[in-house]
Amino acid sequence: MTAQAHSSTTKDELLEYRLSLRLGPVHARQRLRIEQEAEALIFGQDHHSFHLENWSASHHWIKGCLWISGMLKRGQRNSRKLKTAHNSFCLPNLPEAFEGLRILHLTDLHVDMDAANLQAVIDHIDPLEYDLCVLTGDYRKQTWGAIDDALAGMKKLRSAIQGRAIAVLGNHDSIRMLPGLEDMGYQILLNEHAWFERDGDTLYIAGVDDAHFYKAHNLHKAGDQIPHGSTTILLSHTPEIWREAGYAGYDVFLCGHTHGGQICLPGGIPVTLDSDCPRSLGRGAWRRNGMQGYTSPGSGTSVVNVRLNCPPEVTLHTLTRGPG
Repeated sequence: MTAQAHSSTTKDELLEYRLSLRLGPVHARQRLRIEQEAEALIFGQDHHSFHLENWSASHHWIKGCLWISGMLKRGQRNSRKLKTAHNSFCLPNLPEAFEGLRILHLTDLHVDMDAANLQAVIDHIDPLEYDLCVLTGDYRKQTWGAIDDALAGMKKLRSAIQGRAIAVLGNHDSIRMLPGLEDMGYQILLNEHAWFERDGDTLYIAGVDDAHFYKAHNLHKAGDQIPHGSTTILLSHTPEIWREAGYAGYDVFLCGHTHGGQICLPGGIPVTLDSDCPRSLGRGAWRRNGMQGYTSPGSGTSVVNVRLNCPPEVTLHTLTRGPG
């Protein structure tokens, strides 16, 4: 065995050891083996979820169509023109200490897709005021391969995020990214929960592993230890588990994945949302099964660095007990 091969083997073994300690051996093995088996495949584990970005011709085909139509440059400019979307969740049982709590929601950043886009995100969030930042996955451009560029972009972003940053992984994100992200100061929830305390009151935040491609989510493990009757926020990369999340009793569901369609027809009508959920859950605020949710169209792009009739956004959520 060459010195280089030995070094690579040692690094892989160390990674597996760290992941086993962090996640438990079963979850670590599951995620690593699924990644190895499904790397660069077009269809997911259920043979229904679809990775358009893994179809080798898709990038050139879509880009060519946009160039012919004269919309390529316009779409690229649009992808860097972020807006701040403001959303409020009215929660009558919200502890008084959290009245007016502001949550910055970032998702689908694909930080290694376009350096100008990442810088636009950083510049956009710099003047914003918020109490907590949450991120709902898809930090890498590809769904396979190297992770170094994505980690470098996430490190740059972390320096721009004020205070605590709680995150989950998406279908583009390798579990191999976990140690690096946590070393940077991101608190990654993989079928786990965290809490946010203020003036003696507690807000609980649960997060699940990717439910779209890897099917590695576990709502029970994420929330079983949260005290009954607590105010709860669930972070999921995809809205696809909206039904079971509502039955589990979460108050708020934050997600992304859909990009809002990214390339939409006039009026913001998405051509596709790449998600097994009602189209009404594909972008913006929604309510289902007594649960309030928000699907952000995200800040980045996938497949091609273009947005049409679907501007990128960062979202500021405000929690309130309501009038009176």
